Amino acid sequence: MANIGRRNFVKRLWAALGIIAGAELLIAFSGFFSAKRKPLTSDSQKLVEAGKVSDFQMNSVFPFRSGKFFLVRLSDGGFMAVSLKCTHLGCSVIWNDEKKTFVCPCHASSFDQVGQVISPPAPRALDTYPVIIGEGKVMVDITKSVRRKQFESSQVTYA
Repeated sequence: MANIGRRNFVKRLWAALGIIAGAELLIAFSGFFSAKRKPLTSDSQKLVEAGKVSDFQMNSVFPFRSGKFFLVRLSDGGFMAVSLKCTHLGCSVIWNDEKKTFVCPCHASSFDQVGQVISPPAPRALDTYPVIIGEGKVMVDITKSVRRKQFESSQVTYA
């Protein structure tokens, strides 16, 4: 066995480590760029069937935790699907039926029944989801959250 000097050994070791690191980077990048994406089709739309229009009393709020929203039935009969994520840091808000407000347990932001900010630090109103009413059923499209600054009457869906 040939006697390799210390300097040559260290050079060869660094070269081998460089080749290994380069190969790992090449594998990682090739995996990233060759990843297959799912095509966006009409099947990707996810509608949550909330129930019949007649199932929801006027001026009430119904939680749909699996859909990540609250379905609000306003006193005039309109429907809104309000996101349960606080616009401050994304904590889940809770409906307080006594005070008729959404409250964020993390930093005490509060929102009225339509998601409008009552007390900060939340910077804007709660997001909403499109509500679709057809054949007497209320459905919510949870694929399209709508970012908004404040409540507008056009955000309400009527049967």
